[in-house]
This record gives sequence, C-alpha cells and structure tokens, in this order.
Amino acid sequence: MSQFPLRAAALAAALLPCLVTAAPLSFEAALDLAVQRSESARSARAGVLSAAQTARTADQLPDPLLRVGVDNLPATGADRFSTTREPMTMKRIGISQEWISSGKRTARQAAADASVSQEEVQAQAAVAETRLQTALAYLDAFYAGEALQLTTLMAHHAHEELETARARLASATGSSQEVLLLTSAKGITEDETAEARQLEDAAKLALQRWIGVPPDALTPVQALRLPTEDAYAAGHPLIAAKQREIDVSRRLAAVAATNREPNWTWEVSYGQRTGYSDLVSVGVSIPLPVALGARQDRDTAAKLALVEKTEADLAEAMRAVIAEYRMLSSDDQRLQQRIKRYRTGVVIPAGQRTVAAVAAYRSNQASLASVFEARHAEVEAQRKLLTLQRDLSRVQAQLALRPIAFEVAP
Repeated sequence: MSQFPLRAAALAAALLPCLVTAAPLSFEAALDLAVQRSESARSARAGVLSAAQTARTADQLPDPLLRVGVDNLPATGADRFSTTREPMTMKRIGISQEWISSGKRTARQAAADASVSQEEVQAQAAVAETRLQTALAYLDAFYAGEALQLTTLMAHHAHEELETARARLASATGSSQEVLLLTSAKGITEDETAEARQLEDAAKLALQRWIGVPPDALTPVQALRLPTEDAYAAGHPLIAAKQREIDVSRRLAAVAATNREPNWTWEVSYGQRTGYSDLVSVGVSIPLPVALGARQDRDTAAKLALVEKTEADLAEAMRAVIAEYRMLSSDDQRLQQRIKRYRTGVVIPAGQRTVAAVAAYRSNQASLASVFEARHAEVEAQRKLLTLQRDLSRVQAQLALRPIAFEVAP
C-alpha cells in the first residue's frame, strides 16, 4: 500500500486546527458558560442543600437518653464503695425520651421549609447576578470590537490617502504640506486604533473572568424582552429575599409561641439489688412555666418584632426597586430617542459629507486632506453612535436580567 495517502491524511490532521476557525460566541452561550462555572452559584446551591438536609430533621423527636448509674452507694464505714453489702444500693439502667407535641414539630418543620425557600431564592439571585454581570461584560467587549473595526478602517483609509499624496508629490501634482498633514493624520489614526485595541483587550479579559475562556468573535445581541414595573419588582432579588425573610420570621415567631407548652420527658429505668428484688421505675418530668409573661411571651414578642422589622425593610426595598426600574426605563427611552436623533442629525449627514468630499476630490475641487477630515468625522460620529448603543444595551440588560424571573408584557 502506498504511503502517500497516509502522509496526506497525517498532514491534513496536523493542519486541521489551523484551518478551522473558532465559532463566534453567542450572547446566550456566554451566559450559560458563566453560570456553569460560577463559584457564587455553586456556593448558593450548597446552601440550599444544607438547608434541605436540616429541614429533613426538623420534625423529628430528640434522641433518647441512656441513663446508667448506681444509687445509694455507701461512702463511709466498712461497706464503703461496695455495691453488694448495702441492701439499699442499686445498680440502675434506664432510658428517657423528651416528647415534643405534633403541633410544635409542625411549626418547626414549617420554619425549616421557609429557610430552604430562602436559600433557594439566594441561589436564584446568584445565578441572576452572574448572568447580568456576564451580559454587561459581553456588551462592553462586543462594542469595543465594533469600535476597533471602525478605527482600523480609518487607519487603512489614512494609509491609502498618504500613499496617494506621496505619489502626487512625486508627480509634481501635490504638495509637501499635504503629505505632512496626511502623515500626521495617519499617526493619529494609528494611535486611535491602538487605543481601541487596548480597550477591546481589556473588555475581553473582563468577559473571560466570567466565561473562563478567551473570547474570539462575538455575535450581536438580539433584542431583550423587558419586564413591566410590577414584574420587575416581583422578580427583583432584593424583594424576593425580603419576602422569604418575612416568611422565615413569621415561622420562627410561631415556633416561639409554642414554647408556652412545655415538653414532657418520659423515663423508664431498671434497678438491680444484691439479695433483694429488682426494681422498675417509671416517671415523667414536666417543666413548670411559672413566668410566661417574663420568659416565653417575651421571646415570642421578640420574634414578632423581627417580623415587623422585615416588613418595614420590604416596604423600603420596594420603594428603592420601583425607583430603580423607573430610572432605568427613563434611560432606556431617552437613549432610544438620542440614538434616533443622533443617527438622523449627525451620522447620516457625516456619511453624506464623506461622499461629497470624495466626489469633489475626484473632480479636482477638493484636497485629500478634506477627504480625510470628512472620513474621520464620519468615523467619530459612528463611534459616538456605538457608545450610545452600548449604553442602551447595558440599560436593557439590567432591566431584563436583574430579576430572578418575570412575565413579559404583551
């Protein structure tokens, strides 16, 4: 068999990584990657697991107590420390069990379940925060790449115009002043390109902090679905956390209220005596709540005060969240208006100016410098437009991704 096909296959396999380009990273894929590797999300999930395991034991009775001892052991005299000579000496073994009523156990189980729900909200909030921060980093990196493309194109035009000016100077149809002006312009565009590349590198490193891999090409972000004010407030992590905190406080207050009923402890023991009959003892211990108003009721009142505190915190948080939503919504509307106005009033005229400058140059009615100035002004206008679009996307990302969950308005 010829070795040529094998060598060709080996060469193709070696060149495959160089020939295959990495697929562009999409917005949703970046969010998924960030959630998968988020340590804060993993920490929150561990908190949920811990609370769930604790809740599984909340309604169980305490472990029984094994009691072993010696009663009436002589301490003095000839029978000192003897367990067989004194008829009153008895070796005893028994077991006791604290009994908690079903009402108390139900209250404790409800409090434990509320704690699990609180931890679940914290886990959802951790995921939402990870998605939001990743989205903001993604948007910064994407628009930084778009700005770099603009400046790179401008640097390319400046290079071409400089070469044309040098050719005109060599043919005595141009001037050295024009060459010097375009040389300076070329240096300016190269510096702007270097600055844009620096900003893109920084933005990609910030994104890599969340997704764990160096991002290559990024795809544009599709329009995000924005929530209503009520849906934003209902799904906001702060509001959800405060609501679960109120539930936990109420459940703990209910547990404290059950302490007015004491827990009974049952005990059975078997006593062995030497030369005499063995004995069996049965007993019950009942705590006597002699000062309910000074002890148990005060504990309940303290827990109820915490309920009132968390309710006040929720009301204050609701005001802050509503104000946050309205400010973001206002920014969203104003940025959309600014983008529309800026595109119509600045970007389109700047493009028309470039077209007119190129046409004038071709008809020998304008210089290369005027063409560069027109193109540079157009690029600057487009960069400003990109900045406005990035700001709009960041605002919309905060509206769409900060809530844990929301229903989209029709």
